[in-house]
Amino acid sequence: MGKLKPSCSTALLLFSVLLFCFPSSQAQQEYLNNAQLNCDGTNGSSTLGYSCNGQRNSCSTFLTFRSQTSYQSPVQIGQLLNVNASNVSTINGVADGSQVPVSNLVFVPSACSCSGKYYQHNASYTLKSTDTYFIVANNTYQGLSTCQALIAQNPYNSRNLPVGEKVVVPLRCACPTANQTASGFKFLLAYLVATGDDVDAIAQRFNTDSQSILDANDLSSSSVIYPFTTLLVPLKTEPTKEGLVNPPPPPSPPPPTSPGATSDKGSSNKKWIGIGIGIGVGVLAICGVLVWFLCWRRRRERQPIPQGPKIAGSPSDALVSSEIRSVIGSLTLYKFQELERATGSFGEDHRIKGSVYRAVINGDNAAVKRLKGDVSNEIDILKHVNHSNVVRLSGFCLHGGNTYLVYEFAERGSLSDWLHRKRDWSVSSHLGWRQRVQIAHDVADGLNYLHNYTSPPYVHKNLKSSSILLDREFRAKLSNFGLARPVEDSGGPLLTRHVVGTQGYLAPEYLEHGLITPKIDVFAFGVVMLELLSGKEATFAKEGDEKKEVLLWSLIGEVLSGEDVRSKLRSFVDPYLQNDYPFDLAFAVAELAMRCVTCDPASRPSMTEVFLSLAAVYNSTLDWDPSDFTTNSGSIVNG
Repeated sequence: MGKLKPSCSTALLLFSVLLFCFPSSQAQQEYLNNAQLNCDGTNGSSTLGYSCNGQRNSCSTFLTFRSQTSYQSPVQIGQLLNVNASNVSTINGVADGSQVPVSNLVFVPSACSCSGKYYQHNASYTLKSTDTYFIVANNTYQGLSTCQALIAQNPYNSRNLPVGEKVVVPLRCACPTANQTASGFKFLLAYLVATGDDVDAIAQRFNTDSQSILDANDLSSSSVIYPFTTLLVPLKTEPTKEGLVNPPPPPSPPPPTSPGATSDKGSSNKKWIGIGIGIGVGVLAICGVLVWFLCWRRRRERQPIPQGPKIAGSPSDALVSSEIRSVIGSLTLYKFQELERATGSFGEDHRIKGSVYRAVINGDNAAVKRLKGDVSNEIDILKHVNHSNVVRLSGFCLHGGNTYLVYEFAERGSLSDWLHRKRDWSVSSHLGWRQRVQIAHDVADGLNYLHNYTSPPYVHKNLKSSSILLDREFRAKLSNFGLARPVEDSGGPLLTRHVVGTQGYLAPEYLEHGLITPKIDVFAFGVVMLELLSGKEATFAKEGDEKKEVLLWSLIGEVLSGEDVRSKLRSFVDPYLQNDYPFDLAFAVAELAMRCVTCDPASRPSMTEVFLSLAAVYNSTLDWDPSDFTTNSGSIVNG
């Protein structure tokens, strides 16, 4: 072989030296692409951190964090993330001891430096009894770390974390590359992707361009982004408080595909992930007027009936003045004869269950529920709520001492019917994995709305699988608000001596002490998740001893502890699924349900935390290929 000429040899040597010394100075960071959920999988570079490819080994940077019930003040957030609380206060315009509303975005100034191959900012966290690496990374730290990075940097076995011990939490951060610096970018903000985000909206929020975000994360315009991941946002100046303002919710996504269908991921340049958290605003504040009206109606029934506009067509019907008609606005006041015609005179062929009848009003299906007694509470609540996962009340009628409430129609009936009725083994007779996760996600969305986005907040108090209705597309809607209570900010818990509800769903603190907080809904929702997983009822007869009743929620602790957890959980899961489900996601749901039904209400997650956790499971379920279920390893078992 001939020798290279000196000039060529020198040039090649110089190029090689430059390539060796600066291997990635112009490189982009690799996006996680939802790999943070696979705790037991191969630890790719994207899960362990952002590569040290910047001009400097350390820099000032910004993390983001969404306020949650346990971490609402700058002091609490500072302690969790190991940053200066005063800096958090200053940039967010919040006093050190003040609380940031739950779910609001918070900017967190921090230092970022190389540790081996990866940039990170280290925090320290003390393990709780319900913690796993997966929960710490994705729930507590909201995706600022990953379970893979925690496993790599801590000595503790992921199957048996020692309660009370501290672990290092490597938070994801990065410093600008040479290209980014040349373009005028001084900071890389680690933004926590939320359900409904897309790159264009994030760019607009931080007054930067979409292409710089795509470049920074090695993405294309058709790439999908996921909640519980970080997205690097290049900034030329420090972020401002204007970026803290939460953008309006995205439009509702199309209904999910059936279990056997596939989704089209390349049909649009913008990808909305999951379902936006419903924050519909209540309509008119008419609680007092409705209560007054019902009391007025009773008084009028005892008096001689004057002439006036009747609404129900018989001498015993209430008389409603034009003032009342204008106040109740959006609710339709039906005449009793209208409802009789719509329900076939409340005939058996129109009966759905109990005192609920199917009606056809103006060509549309509706459900009419006949109730006795004072129903002003349910009317008042449903007048004030507006959410796709809460059943809609369209009108009512007062007649003969009864109140008839007219609701939107749920074509598929109740969740209880689908889970617990006798079924055959045909595909159409039971709920598939995707449908079950979608239903759980919908219910969590509705409860999160009631707990955090209504004024005042409400506790449902009667959540159970029979109170969850399913529409034609198997989307869930909360119903039966007769026991619901507002939770006023009175500075103390609500107590009652009148404990009512359904056995198997009642939280211990409510059953024993009459304590009413949103955590009793969390407990009941945990039972519903266990019903979705197992197909079992909330209470059932013990096998071999039908006189002994078993509480479903009392079983999950044993299933997820001790030896052979995988085998025990597979035995627990509904046999109608026929093993056609991703085991790692089933484990995540089981673990979340176990946290929800813990006896100590303080140890239960909030509905916001539950909803966000289910959003991650839901998004992973959308990507799940049923043909892979036989090889889908239990990755989250270790996380």
